[in-house]
Amino acid sequence: MDSNEYLPTASNSITARIAIQNQPGMLAQVTSAIGARGGNIGAIDIVQARDSLLVRDITINTRSDAHAHEIISALSGLEGVRVINVSDRTFLLHLGGKLEVNSKAPLRTRDQLSMAYTPGVARVCEAIHDRPEDAHRLTIKSNTVAVVSDGSAVLGLGDIGPEAAIPVMEGKAQLLKEFAGVNGFPICLDTTDVDEIVETIIRLAPVFGAINLEDIGAPRCFEIEDRLREALDIPVFHDDQHGTAVVAVAALLNALKIVDKTPEELKVVMVGIGAAGTAVTHMMQSLGVENIVGVDRKGAVTPERTDLNPAKARYAAMTNPNRETGSLSEVMRGADVFVGLSGPDVIGVEDLKRMARDPIVFAMANPTPEIMPEKAYPHVAVMATGRSDYPNQINNVLCFPGLFKGALACRATAITDEMKMAAAHAIADAIDEKSLTADYIVPSVFDQEVVRRVSEAVQHAATHNGVARKRG
Repeated sequence: MDSNEYLPTASNSITARIAIQNQPGMLAQVTSAIGARGGNIGAIDIVQARDSLLVRDITINTRSDAHAHEIISALSGLEGVRVINVSDRTFLLHLGGKLEVNSKAPLRTRDQLSMAYTPGVARVCEAIHDRPEDAHRLTIKSNTVAVVSDGSAVLGLGDIGPEAAIPVMEGKAQLLKEFAGVNGFPICLDTTDVDEIVETIIRLAPVFGAINLEDIGAPRCFEIEDRLREALDIPVFHDDQHGTAVVAVAALLNALKIVDKTPEELKVVMVGIGAAGTAVTHMMQSLGVENIVGVDRKGAVTPERTDLNPAKARYAAMTNPNRETGSLSEVMRGADVFVGLSGPDVIGVEDLKRMARDPIVFAMANPTPEIMPEKAYPHVAVMATGRSDYPNQINNVLCFPGLFKGALACRATAITDEMKMAAAHAIADAIDEKSLTADYIVPSVFDQEVVRRVSEAVQHAATHNGVARKRG
C-alpha cells in the first residue's frame, strides 16, 4: 500500500506556529490548504493578537514526515502567511524520556533520613540477609519488572540496536505503570549473544520481581526464554510471543460466539510463523484447535519440505495434520480463520471468497495489515487488525499489565500455560454477551476492568498451578 493511503494520525502530528495577516478569510485559506493536502486539523489556538497580525498554533495530524513537509510548504507559499516554527508532537513527548524515578517517602527531617538511609537501612539489609524472601516485601522487587531487549527485532524496524530500542522499552514500562501500577524499567543490552544475554539478565534479576523480554529476534528469543525460565525463580515472559497469543486467543473466543463455531471444527491458516505465530499456534491448540496450517513465502509448511530451518521444522511437525500443500491461496480454501503476523497485502478478496462460511480474519501486520479492512468487510464475518484506528485491535496492552500485576501480587515463580489461558478468557469475558458484536470482540485498552479481571484470573491460575508463593 502506498503511504498516501495511510490515514493521518496523532503519531505523525505537528503543531505549526503561524503568523497570519488579520484580515477576513485568511484563516479559511490556511485551513483549506491543510485540508486540500490531506491533513486533519485538531486544535487551533491564538498565541498572540495584534491589529494587523494573528499568531496561531495549529495542530495537524499527518501521514508521515514527508506529508507534514508537504503541508508546511503549502502554508509557506500562501500570501500573508508566515510559518514561524513547526514542532513534532511525538518527539516533544519523548524529550528527556518518558519515565522518571520518584521517591515514595519524604526526606525532609533528620529522622526520615536516618530511617530511609543510614543507619536505619542497615537493619532492613540484615533482615533480608537472614530471610532473602523478604526482598519481595521490603524492596522495589515486589512490584517491579525488567523490560529487556537487545534491539534486534524492534517493532517493524528490525535490528536497530540497543540505543534505538530505548523509546519502545520506555513505552512498555510506561504502560505497565499507567494501566496496572507496576514499575517497569527499560534495560537495553549491547549484545545479541544468547549466552551473554542470559547471563546478564540472571545477574540483574535480584532487583526485579519479573522479567519481560521484548523485541528479541527469533529463534534466539526461544532459547533465551527457556534458559531464563529454568534458571530464575521469578516469571519470565516474552511479550512478543505470549502477549500476542493471549490477546489473539481472547479475540478468537469471542469471534467464535459471533459465528457459532467451536475450536475443534476450525481450519486455521497461519501466515507468519515466527515467535508470535508459534505462540499463537500453541495457545490455539491448547484451546482445542486441531487443524492449523502454517504458510511461509514458499507455501504450506510440511515436514516433507527440505528447506525448513529447525524452528519451522518443529512447527511443521506439530501442525497441518492433513499435510496440505500448495500456495497460500490454495491453502485458504475452506479455512474458517486466517491469522496474519507477516506483512502488508498478503491476501486478497479472492482468497477470502475461498474460505468457509462466516470467515474470521485477524490481519495483525503493522502498520499495513495483510488485507485492509475496507476490502475485507464485505466478505468476512469478523475482522480484526493490530491497528488502533479500526475496530477490534488485537493489542498486547490488554494482556501484559494485568498479567504482571497478578503474577507479582501472588509472587509467582513462573508464567504457566494455564495462567496465559486464564488471561485470555478474562479479556474475552470483559465484554458481556449482550454487548458482543462483530466489530466489538475485544475490549478497549482503556477499559479499567480488563487489568483487574486479568490480574485476578492470573492469580487464581497461579495458585491452582502451585507457582504462587502467596495469596494476592
